[in-house]
Amino acid sequence: MATKLLKLALLLILSWCVMTTTHELGHLVGGWATGGRLVDVELRPWHLPHSRFSPDPRPLVTLWSGPVLGIAVPVMLAAIIRRPWAWLVANFCVLANGIYLALAWLSGDRWLDTPRMLAEGASPLAIAIFCLATIAIGYTRLRQLIFKTVHPAPLTNEATK
Repeated sequence: MATKLLKLALLLILSWCVMTTTHELGHLVGGWATGGRLVDVELRPWHLPHSRFSPDPRPLVTLWSGPVLGIAVPVMLAAIIRRPWAWLVANFCVLANGIYLALAWLSGDRWLDTPRMLAEGASPLAIAIFCLATIAIGYTRLRQLIFKTVHPAPLTNEATK
C-alpha cells in the first residue's frame, strides 16, 4: 500500500507541475497570438506562475487561453499516451483549472484570472458554466482514477474460475 500511495503522491506532484505550466503557457500563447508584448513571466510551478503583457490588445483571449489550453493540452497528450497515469494528470488539470477560476472569483483578488476576466467584460454565466462543467467532470474522473491507482482490480486467473 505504501508503494501505491507513493505512486499517487508522485502523480499528483507531476499533475500540479503540468497544470501550472500548461495553464500559464496558455496565457503566453493567447497573449502572443493577439499581438501582446510580454513584460513579465514566472513559470516555476513552486511559485505562483503568472505572466503580464503590455500592451495586451485582446486581454480576454489572453486570459481565457490559460484555462482552455491548460485543459486541452493535457487531455490531448493523455489521448496520445493512452495510459491511466496520463489520464489522471489530465483530469487533475481539468479539475484544478475549474477550481482555480471558481476560487479566484470568490476571492476577488484583482491579480487573479477571474476578476480580471470580469473586469474585461467576460460573461459571468460563461465563467460559471466553465467552472461547473470542469469541476464536475474533473472531480468524477479524477476520483475514479485515484481509486484505481490506490486499489487496482485484482488479477484474475482463468484457472481459478
